[in-house]
Formats: sequence, structure tokens, C-alpha cells
Amino acid sequence: MKKLLSLVLASALVLSLTACGGSSTASTTAAATTAAATEAATEAPAETEAAAEAPAESYEPITLNVAYMPNYGSLWAITTAQNLGILEKYGISVNLYEFDNGPNIIAAMESGSIDVGYIGHGAHKLCIQGKAKIFALSHISNGDAVIGGEGITKLEDLKGKTVAYTGGSSSEDILVNALNKAGLTMNDITPMDMDSANIVTAYLSGSVDACAIWSPLSLKILEQDPKATRLCGNVDFSDTSISLASWIAMNDYAEKNYDVLLRFTKALYEAMDYAADGHFEEVAEYVANQTKTDYQSVFDQRGDAEWLTGKQVAEGAADGTVEGYYNIQQQSFLASGAIEKEVPVSDYVMLDLMVEAGK
Repeated sequence: MKKLLSLVLASALVLSLTACGGSSTASTTAAATTAAATEAATEAPAETEAAAEAPAESYEPITLNVAYMPNYGSLWAITTAQNLGILEKYGISVNLYEFDNGPNIIAAMESGSIDVGYIGHGAHKLCIQGKAKIFALSHISNGDAVIGGEGITKLEDLKGKTVAYTGGSSSEDILVNALNKAGLTMNDITPMDMDSANIVTAYLSGSVDACAIWSPLSLKILEQDPKATRLCGNVDFSDTSISLASWIAMNDYAEKNYDVLLRFTKALYEAMDYAADGHFEEVAEYVANQTKTDYQSVFDQRGDAEWLTGKQVAEGAADGTVEGYYNIQQQSFLASGAIEKEVPVSDYVMLDLMVEAGK
């Protein structure tokens, strides 16, 4: 297991002891040219031909409105499932809608305009509070960062500085973690809550001294400001925190459409198995086409996470590993004051569905 996963698993064990008391492209076979080959083909058993022609399991066609954020992590699985025909295999077509952050996605889902959506770490607190159900784990993220401008080279230098962040998102969470590590609080800085796109503008214009932001915007800032310093990322807090990305649905939708979510998760799993198997160039092309951004900037985001396979998620949901991930996340929210009370992970994470989707 990769380093970050190993650290997370170690943290899960500690907390569990304390908290309870290539693409599927069809290949073309050249025509047989010898008499022997022709004879063999002619004598193929009828039952073999019938099996090859047997129709796949039929599904009632459905169209889902799907919310995403414009980055590799949000789109790596869904665009792969779309481009490789995996969604179609499960009778699913999708309309993809772009949003700036997870809380805005949940707000759109509450209005009924979105069926399922992707969220980053910060918005998980809303699921813990009962706003939505998590039905699939996407990946373990390392895409958030706190960035300091000229003269800010360590976390302690944030004291007295103006720092931009996006409230309720993973941006706020990594900022709080960073301040805690430096022995600071929000009262020790001048926090500026703004949309992520405005954070980039504010930082590059010099309106703020530092910022907390996610990839690819963090990469953009570091590229355009040679004096910027990446002060920390998610992996720096892997001993006490874990940054998860998940797929969610409203509670009522999840209750009434379990079979739809199961089909969608099966499709995600197949796409994850393919995309996590080193197909970064291909997946980056899918994502770049969807976000209408240049390929290289998308490809550069391939290091933003531990890209889990569907098999890993299904097996982890069965053996308690995935539940441990979400418990670590919840404990970090409790420690930071982002949520007020602990609730069972099974109240808001559909672990049984994750297991069933892997069968």
C-alpha cells in the first residue's frame, strides 16, 4: 500500500482503539487465411456462438443530473465511465453540471436540480449533520494547500496576515489544521471568506497575503507567483486527519432510488479500476475536454490523491477500512469544532451499497 494509505490505516487503528470508549477498445481480428483456420471456425460449437451473442443485463434507461467541480479529482471516474461507454452499459446517461464547491452542490441538490454530486473533504461535515448520504468513496485527496506569499515561509508566519479561504469547504478545513499546527487560531489572522476563483485573483493581485485553496487553483498560484511557498498539504495532517472525496445524494433520493445509485456506483467502480491503473494521460484528456482547460494543467493534477480502485473501495467497505476512514474524518471535524456531536458513520455513509456494488 502506498505511503499515504499506510499512514491513514495506522491512524484508523489508533482511533478505533480510543474512540469507542487500457480502455476497453474492441480489437479487430484478421480474417483466417488457411483452410485449417476456416474449418475450425466452421466447426465452432453452436452453444459458444449463442453465449457470445447473449444480451447483457438490461436496465431501464435513466438520465441523471450530476454535479462536479472542474478538476481531475472530481471528474477522473465519471468522465472515464462516460467516455468508455461504462455508463451506457448500465443504462445511464448523464448531464454534467459544474459547481465551484461542495456546499453549493448540496444546495443545488436540495433544490432538486441535481440528482447526485461529488464533494471534497469540507462538505462532508454537512453529510455528518444529516444533509445528504454518501454512497461511494472516490479517493483520498492530497489536493488542498495553504500557500504563503513573499516572506511567508512557515505556518507561524501567518500570524497577523490576511488569508483568503472558502468557508464550509476543504479550504477552510486545511486552514484550520494549519493554524492549529502553528499554535494559532482564526483570531490570529484576518480571514477573508470568498469563492475559490476570487481567491486566485485576490492572491495574485496582492489583496491577501496567503490563501487556502485546492488543486488546480493551488497549482496555478504556485506557477504564476515564483515567490509563493506551499506551506502545507493534506498529507501533513495524515496522523490526525484524512481528506476524503465522495459521491452523495439527498436522503430522500437515496431511499427511493437505491437501485439507481447501485448501478451508478458499479459504473464508477469499473471506471476507477481502469483510471487508477496508470491511464493518467487518457483520463487527463477526458477531464480537459470536459473542463475546457489545457491538457497539461489537468495532467499535472494526477498527483493530487491516492486513486482508489473500485475493488479497494468495495473490499474496504466490507472489512471496516472505509468506515475507519470516515471515522477519522469525523473525529477531525469534532476536534476542530466544525461539527458539534459524533454520529455513527453508518447513519450517513451507505457502506452496504459500496459492498454490494463490488459483487
